Amino acid sequence: MKINEKNFGLAGGLIAGVTLFIMTLFSISTGYAQAFLEIVMSIYPGYSISAFGSLVGLVYGFIDGFIGLYLLAMIYNIFEKGGKR
Repeated sequence: MKINEKNFGLAGGLIAGVTLFIMTLFSISTGYAQAFLEIVMSIYPGYSISAFGSLVGLVYGFIDGFIGLYLLAMIYNIFEKGGKR
């Protein structure tokens, strides 16, 4: 069975972006996951634990999730076809 790479990437991008967005907003009010988000700050330029940073994280998370799961689906489809693309 072939996986649609674009749809798989979009689903992963939405999940990753929204998760980082919500986690950032939750961390602003509670301090939860602050150590993890400080690591994220070192990876994504412009990201911070703030309201604006949550929007930046949404974009970065979407891009990362999309690319990662798009490539995963593409590799899966290559192996599913027996190496023929």
